[in-house]
Amino acid sequence: MMNNKKDILDKLGDEVDKVKIGNGKSGKTTKTTKNVNSGDENKNNDKQKQSVMSDLLQDNPIEFPEIGDVLKGTVIDVSPHSVLLNLGSFGVGIVYGKETKDGLMGGKKLRVGDKVNATLLDLENEDGYAELSIREASYEKAWEDLESKMDNDEAVETRVLDANKGGLMVELNGIGGFLPVSQLSSEHYPRVDDGNKNKILEKIKKLVGKTLLVKIIDIIRDEEKLIVSEKAATSEKEKAIISKLKEGDIVEGTVSGVVDFGAFVKFAPPKSSKKNKDNNLEYLEGLVHISELAWQLIDNPKEIVKVGDKIKAKIIGVDESRISLSIRALETDPWKNVEKKYKVGKTYSGRVDKINHFGAFVYLDKNIHGLAHISEFGEMYPGKKMSDMIEEGQEYQWKIISIEPKDHRMGLVLITEDKKEVDRRKESEKKSKKEDKLSK
Repeated sequence: MMNNKKDILDKLGDEVDKVKIGNGKSGKTTKTTKNVNSGDENKNNDKQKQSVMSDLLQDNPIEFPEIGDVLKGTVIDVSPHSVLLNLGSFGVGIVYGKETKDGLMGGKKLRVGDKVNATLLDLENEDGYAELSIREASYEKAWEDLESKMDNDEAVETRVLDANKGGLMVELNGIGGFLPVSQLSSEHYPRVDDGNKNKILEKIKKLVGKTLLVKIIDIIRDEEKLIVSEKAATSEKEKAIISKLKEGDIVEGTVSGVVDFGAFVKFAPPKSSKKNKDNNLEYLEGLVHISELAWQLIDNPKEIVKVGDKIKAKIIGVDESRISLSIRALETDPWKNVEKKYKVGKTYSGRVDKINHFGAFVYLDKNIHGLAHISEFGEMYPGKKMSDMIEEGQEYQWKIISIEPKDHRMGLVLITEDKKEVDRRKESEKKSKKEDKLSK
């Protein structure tokens, strides 16, 4: 099986024969002499043989492969059930079974002349061949290639095989990987209003069969763990486009998704309204945080915008691949002239928007709101609960105790009808006392 082993052993045999012939040139010896000196002659011959063998082995060291070693070979024959590989000095090896069809990385079929790596399973089987596995060797090579791509931050294409509620199953180099939903690009990220996982699954299932550009972000070979990110692969391109944006720019776009914390808006990047070679309009996507949708307090962004709405927004922040937008920044700040409309110490009617553990938020008009803090309430109405005296959605009388226009803050305190009556009575009593003093 091993040609180099045979060549070396043949050469060694020839050299040993020469030693024997060299010893024979001294002539014939008598039986008596031979018997006397036979022991010494055998010892000398053994030493000469060992010396020649040592020299040969030193000049031609034999490194025989072991089970599990990876050998390089060239395909010399392909049949339906086996493939023969020329292993060079180690002879011929054979690969059996399904590996003959999909043993190489990527599922390529083997052809005569292909250079492949194969793992040694058996030094010599019943047919006299070294038995090999291409799958095992290519599997190791596949992982090494993926690790190299991750280290070099290289973007690669992968085909989506399947989807579950957490993300997409993909394949790289014949190895299964996972693309979490959170790592999808803005183009493919599922905008689901209530975060329903079944709805998310319906949306990402549309990506099955498609080819995506991704980057490898995590590998644990022992656990056969491979995690990829589409977002990471597209971020470089996005960064280049986003770098053209600046705070204060006004963009026009379409609401692409509404979530609990705000609304996503797609818009054409500067000077990029032409269609790209994929025949899709190139766009960027920014987020209007819930606090930037309008000047009033918002519990549910859907109260302000819905998917498909055409809007204008101002860029208020650019951070690499993240774009922060504001709709309210394009509207006049209602707090700018608040002190002309409302005065500290005066009482106004206001609707309770919501009550929480630190107080009640109250709207005096559409945009101006104030906070009736629980501490102020406790001083005014000791021993009573705010929720027992006011209800959300109802209007009450509120006294303004502070106004901070720059911070959009206003302090309020509840004035009940009973309290008003008490104040009137006290005022009446004061007047009566004054009148009594004057009459005296």
